Amino acid sequence: MSSASTPLRNDARQTNRDLAAKTGVSPSTSLERVRLLRERGVITGYHPALDLDAVGRPVQALISVRIRPPARPVIEGFREWAARLPEVIGLFVTSGAHDFLVHVAVPDVDSVYAFVIDRLTERREVADVQTTMVYEHVRARRIEPTGPDRPRLSRKVR
Repeated sequence: MSSASTPLRNDARQTNRDLAAKTGVSPSTSLERVRLLRERGVITGYHPALDLDAVGRPVQALISVRIRPPARPVIEGFREWAARLPEVIGLFVTSGAHDFLVHVAVPDVDSVYAFVIDRLTERREVADVQTTMVYEHVRARRIEPTGPDRPRLSRKVR
């Protein structure tokens, strides 16, 4: 990764001039390095970090969902439907006993129940649901590079 990426990980909203000063390069070099990181797909966007309590969604749950039949069109259809739901803040397609792990953030425990009963279990393809309440969500604020000795993953993560 570029030397521009470390300060950029700490504050993606800083000006290019500030980024260049922190990395000890000219503004034009800094701009070029960031452009290359975007072109290579290393930087995929800039997103705000939201406080879920402040937006009225302090209760989180992880919901494991098993789909039947486990056919590609059924899996893809469920994935597209679930990803559009306003309660969903994360969606993982998984292997093992369940096909999905759905991360929701809602106002209260009753809303978790309503999401499972009124949204998920109304779907014909949902064969099983297991809900785990989240007590605390510790997020990695920065993702460090793996280093030159580690192989790159060949599969692009959505």
